[in-house]
Amino acid sequence: MGNLLRLLRSEEGDEKIDFFVDFENAQPTQQEAETHSDVSVVLNCAKEVLSKIESYEGATESIRDAISNPRDTVMQDKAWDEVVQRVHQLRQFFEFSVHLTQVVPRLLRLLCAGPTHVVDNLEHYQSTVKQFAEILDFTLRFDDIKMSKPAIQNDFSYYRRTLSRLAFSSEEESRLIVDNEMANRMSLFYAQATPMMKVLSDATTKFVTEHKQIPIENTSECLSTMANICRAMVSNPAFSSRFSSVSTVFFILRVMVGVIILYDHVYPVGAFAKSSNIEVKSCVKLLKEYDGRGGRVEGLLNALRYTTKHLNDESTPKSIKALLAS
Repeated sequence: MGNLLRLLRSEEGDEKIDFFVDFENAQPTQQEAETHSDVSVVLNCAKEVLSKIESYEGATESIRDAISNPRDTVMQDKAWDEVVQRVHQLRQFFEFSVHLTQVVPRLLRLLCAGPTHVVDNLEHYQSTVKQFAEILDFTLRFDDIKMSKPAIQNDFSYYRRTLSRLAFSSEEESRLIVDNEMANRMSLFYAQATPMMKVLSDATTKFVTEHKQIPIENTSECLSTMANICRAMVSNPAFSSRFSSVSTVFFILRVMVGVIILYDHVYPVGAFAKSSNIEVKSCVKLLKEYDGRGGRVEGLLNALRYTTKHLNDESTPKSIKALLAS
């Protein structure tokens, strides 16, 4: 599919820049090589994390037996052992979220920093766009799976309750797979309905705050342009027909939703205001067109409903609120 292509003109006749990104085959330039290599390691881990959370099965039955039979030490030990194994996995997921916060600023710096215009950066650094998109894709998929597995929260809650009830010496606690301090940090993470997106939103907001030499407009333009790129690529059959797999369509829809959410956290008045550079209404309509086609679009609509910051603001048009409410 090659380099970025200029696709569309607005109906009003003003020139509008949209892009066709090679999300399937983009290769790093020399300037991207080091970052690309480091981020690839994280993305390979992301595949393992998704595989593990998809196959996650809670210790529900053992926990229920232990609670119903508080004096049965065999049942208590069985529940504790099973929960400890699962909490080990939950710690791995949490620690991976920390790795995400370390690589996201590097990607954003390439895409948003000068001296070239953000649009030129997006065109030149396609591999970076692709990797940022893959992180967004992972984030939304992880959160969607997490919301479908209440056992995660139940297992971790049981672990914390048991941990507080048992009397460990300082030395014994240091040998636990998750001590009290780590448990408190993990509790904040898993208390979120969409923990990975919360981490990503915070990392993006922190990037804007800490990199004052990069105008906030650069970051918001990067995110809004990516959202409009994704919408254009999927809605135009001339371009969506070039994808090698239908899964690419749902990948791009997830990316579109991800950058809308990030933009809503970064842009002062949010993604839904009339001054927003994202055609949110068109994006939501596009999602609804694909609802029921096997790509868990409802989860993406829920992400817009419950993970964005400004949807319920008075400035949000009633038509968008109604569209997302239906």
